[in-house]
Amino acid sequence: MTTPHGGVPAEQERREVALTDRVLGSFDGCQDPRLAEVMRSLVRHLHGFLREVRLTEEEWAAGIAFLTAAGRITDDRRQEFILLSDVLGASMQTITINNAASGDATEATVFGPFFVEGSPRVPIGGDITFGASGEPCRVEGTVTDTAGRPVPGARIEVWEADEDGRYDVQYDDGRIAARAHLFTDDRGHYAFWGITPTPYPIPHDGPVGALLAATGRSPMRASHLHFMVTAPGRRRLVTHIFVRGDELLDSDSVFGVKESLVKDFERQPPGTPAPDGRAIDGAWSRVRFDIVLAAEEA
Repeated sequence: MTTPHGGVPAEQERREVALTDRVLGSFDGCQDPRLAEVMRSLVRHLHGFLREVRLTEEEWAAGIAFLTAAGRITDDRRQEFILLSDVLGASMQTITINNAASGDATEATVFGPFFVEGSPRVPIGGDITFGASGEPCRVEGTVTDTAGRPVPGARIEVWEADEDGRYDVQYDDGRIAARAHLFTDDRGHYAFWGITPTPYPIPHDGPVGALLAATGRSPMRASHLHFMVTAPGRRRLVTHIFVRGDELLDSDSVFGVKESLVKDFERQPPGTPAPDGRAIDGAWSRVRFDIVLAAEEA
C-alpha cells in the first residue's frame, strides 16, 4: 500500500503521522487557548511541508544555517527576519488579514524596516527632505472617514528614500532626512514637499539576498513613498503610494503594490510655478493622495 506522499509505504506513513500526533499532543497542557491553537496549526503545516517535499537532512541543515545567518546579521538597525517575511509575502498577507476591507478605506501595505520614531514635525506645506537629494515633489490631499467627513488633526508620518535609493538610517552620520510628520487642518487637508520616489533594492548583502539570487528573483522595490496615518477613533493606516508607469510595479520584491495605491506623479517642467510660490530650480512633480480611514474596531 502507498500513500499520497510520493509513494511512501504505509508503515512509513504511520510512523510519520504518529510523530506529528505526539507533537500536537505535547500542547495539551497549554493554558493559553490562542497559543495552543497557533502552535498546533504551525506543527501541522510544518510537518506537512517536511513530508510533502521529503526534506533531506542536508537541506534541513542548510535551513538552520540560513536562519542562523539571519540572526547574526540582525541588529538594532537591520532586521533580517522582517526582510525574510517581506520577500515571502508573509508580511503582506498578515497586513491583508488584519486590515479588512471597510467601505472605500485606503488599503494598507507593508510597514518596511526603515521607520524611525521621533521624526521632526513640519507645518502643512513644509519640506520633509531636510537636505536629502532628489527631485522635489509636492504631495497633498485630504484625510476623511468612510462617510466622507474630514478628519482634522490626523497625524501623518511620511518617510522615503533619497534619489540614491537610501534612507537616512542607512547612512552612518546620524542624519534625519526625508522623514517628518504633520497634522491635517480643520478641513482634513494636508500638504508637504518631498522627493519624487525612485526604485531601490532592499538590503541584499545577507542571507535573504542570497535566497533571492538563488531563486532568480530581483531585490528591487517599486518607487514609493511611505505613510502612516493615525487619528482618534480611526484604524491606524500604514501604506505607500506608488508611481504610475514604474516598470517594477508588477515585480515589487515584497509584494506591496496595490492598484488603488498607484498614483499619477505629474512631472512639471522647469519654470512651472509651484502652488505655494516656492522657487524651484529645475523640474519637479506633484501628486494627490486622498486618504480614507476606517473606523477603529471595537
